[in-house]
Amino acid sequence: MDDFSPNRQNTIDITEQNRFLSKMYGLMTLAVLLSALTSWLVMNVFAHQFTAFMINNRWGMWLIILLPIILTYGISFNATRSPGLCLFLLILTAIVYGITFAFIAGAYTGTDIATAFVSSAGVFLTMAIIGTFSHRDFTKIGSYASAALIGLIIAMLVNFFVQSPLINYLLSVVAIIIFTALTAWDAQRMKNIYLECNGQVSSNGLAVLGALQLYLDFINLFVSFLDIFGSNNER
Repeated sequence: MDDFSPNRQNTIDITEQNRFLSKMYGLMTLAVLLSALTSWLVMNVFAHQFTAFMINNRWGMWLIILLPIILTYGISFNATRSPGLCLFLLILTAIVYGITFAFIAGAYTGTDIATAFVSSAGVFLTMAIIGTFSHRDFTKIGSYASAALIGLIIAMLVNFFVQSPLINYLLSVVAIIIFTALTAWDAQRMKNIYLECNGQVSSNGLAVLGALQLYLDFINLFVSFLDIFGSNNER
């Protein structure tokens, strides 16, 4: 029997691909759980200490806002060069976002948070499966969604000064549509990048990069759903 037959090679390729996907989604899930745990700890165990820190250190808010952006770029630029470092940065990113969620969660009820989480998890899981296993090319959809995201960010900055609840509600709906599309695209894109690299770069680094992209998609879905459910309660 030929150990290097095409059928055997195809089986090995599929096995390696599945291992990569499992690693990527596993790291993404770990990041989400770390954010949830951090948020819970900040709200229920270290609430007094964090509140005192934020009151006494005004720069702390800017640190929470800017640090995730810096960490995200750090992972993007070093994913294939230093997978271990990027894994640490991913964990740190999830912790910082968890702290941010702790401050945001104070404005919502437990029901709002639970409903938003279940809704975002359902949308994310559905689109991730479609993006991973569908034979349809989502490149054009992803390009449109990325362009729409730029417009969304600009509109959100404008509304930051306008402070219109209606506009904020509509922007949250648009954000859900955009990140629903981006979830499918990112899932498919990372699988394609892995296949195109063909073992020439670290699969661990690619898994961390993919986990970061999908994590960001998920948390943006979560925040958008949370804003919608919170707005509904105010009506």
